Amino acid sequence: MASNKVVENSQRLRYIRALERFHKSIVSYFLNTPELTIKGYNKKIDSALKLLNRIEELPLYKGELQDLQKLVKKMIEYKDSEKNVDDIKEDLLYRSNQLDKSKNARRYKKDKHTNSKFDDWD
Repeated sequence: MASNKVVENSQRLRYIRALERFHKSIVSYFLNTPELTIKGYNKKIDSALKLLNRIEELPLYKGELQDLQKLVKKMIEYKDSEKNVDDIKEDLLYRSNQLDKSKNARRYKKDKHTNSKFDDWD
């Protein structure tokens, strides 16, 4: 029998994967659709929400995951808005790019002045 902590972790992972899948599908829609319409965007949000609504929303503690959750909620907020589709696309792709930048900044660290660390050896 699985412990309560293991079950909670697996549910959290399912929720995170659902958020990532939702985010990826909407960004892919923006990048690969030649004719963007608000009707098409609303239809895409509805189809992506079917999967997300099946999974229980759980609290997330990492900053990047919280940012992803906020971005997904922002995508859903734009569903029936009066804004232009191009403005929505620009805003959401910018936010998505900022999220990716924050993930990559933590992952890759550039060594500045790599040669200078060997100067005191001479």
